[in-house]
Amino acid sequence: MRLTMTAPWLMFTASLLFAVMGVCVKFASALYGAGEIVFYRSLVGALIIFALSRSRGTSLRTRVPEMHFWRSTSGVIALMLWFTAIGGLPLATAMTLNYMSSVWMALFLIGGSVLVGAARVDGRLVAAVLAGFAGVALVLRPTIDQQQLWFGLAGLLSGMLAALAYLQVTALGRAGEPEERIVFYFSLGGLAAGAAWMLWQGGHAHSARGLGLLLAIGALATAAQMMMTRAYRIGRTLVNASLQYLGIVFAVGFGVLLFDDPVTVSALAGMMLIVAAGLGATLLRTRQPHDSPDTRSPPHDA
Repeated sequence: MRLTMTAPWLMFTASLLFAVMGVCVKFASALYGAGEIVFYRSLVGALIIFALSRSRGTSLRTRVPEMHFWRSTSGVIALMLWFTAIGGLPLATAMTLNYMSSVWMALFLIGGSVLVGAARVDGRLVAAVLAGFAGVALVLRPTIDQQQLWFGLAGLLSGMLAALAYLQVTALGRAGEPEERIVFYFSLGGLAAGAAWMLWQGGHAHSARGLGLLLAIGALATAAQMMMTRAYRIGRTLVNASLQYLGIVFAVGFGVLLFDDPVTVSALAGMMLIVAAGLGATLLRTRQPHDSPDTRSPPHDA
């Protein structure tokens, strides 16, 4: 059955589901490695998308396998880094760093303008990028210690690679690939990477709690990803982007209630700066003449 909710409700629900998924990832990180979590998240996602595509009569055969390969490579690495960050940082901090992807996309746009010799670089995009990184400094400084620096770097890199994956999703959308096919091949990439991780690092024994968490992560991530993709196809980009940042608000609440995560004025100010920078960058990108309304801001979750 196809989703019939309006775009704002789809985005609200998807943002909540992604935050709940983050909670499950944080609990699961005490039992499994990031590669294992990615493997089982991808396995559940692939099975759901396969069943969904069969019920809808959507073919999963693609004419552009190389495009899916590069999208899956960047997206899966981003996902592993994000799950690593969630395991070692306060939940809201890890979520916020991953949501820097809009700011990274603005930085890529600036770099592209410089490389092609554009007459001028949009100063508003530059300001958005600087504001975003100022927000990162405020978020990280009061909340992580020296032992967590790797996790902070992993969170930042996850956002950067997610931005690359989003650009590749844009290209796939323009090539006519439906969302089910894009998510399916992304899940296959996660399966391959997760399996390689487990062959290298070894796996952990399962328990009822662990299996429940892994199943929840896969189901929540897939449902949220499909909802968010649908919302971006039928709704307004800036409204969707604004509601997407509710994920940070939910993460703050869950972090305080479930994990006793510290919340300081400086960290909250940094989060607001990153949200403002991301929204500003999204608004400016939607005004670019070559963007199409259904692919400007691809869905979250790399």
